[in-house]
Amino acid sequence: MNWIGWALLSGVFAAATALLAKVGVAHVDSNLATAIRTSVVVVFTWAIALALGKHGEIRLLDRRTMLFLTLSGVATGLSWLCYFRALQLGPASRVAPLDKLSVPMVMVFAWLLLGERLTVPVVAGGLLITAGAMVMVLG
Repeated sequence: MNWIGWALLSGVFAAATALLAKVGVAHVDSNLATAIRTSVVVVFTWAIALALGKHGEIRLLDRRTMLFLTLSGVATGLSWLCYFRALQLGPASRVAPLDKLSVPMVMVFAWLLLGERLTVPVVAGGLLITAGAMVMVLG
């Protein structure tokens, strides 16, 4: 499967995450809910790495790779903590669109930091995502 298929599956599971989390966070502190979710993710992903025999490759990773993966993990954890708190306080149908503003943010940061091209269709798409999120949240 190519990157498009994987990205679409990611979207399906992200949608399931929002709905399942909204129900799951209803009667528990959002930070505890995030800790439980994260623990499941840790066990699940290590089980996959072990099952595929990829765990041994960790010793081949250089310091830069480990640093950026660690920082990414911190950013993920902060994102999840904020997301679960937002889900606890607000409707999933409005929290999720705001969370998806990460898409245009990634586009801008990828352009600024990684040198990725911003074409007219990419900028238009980012603006449409932003406008759509605003309509959904404010409407």
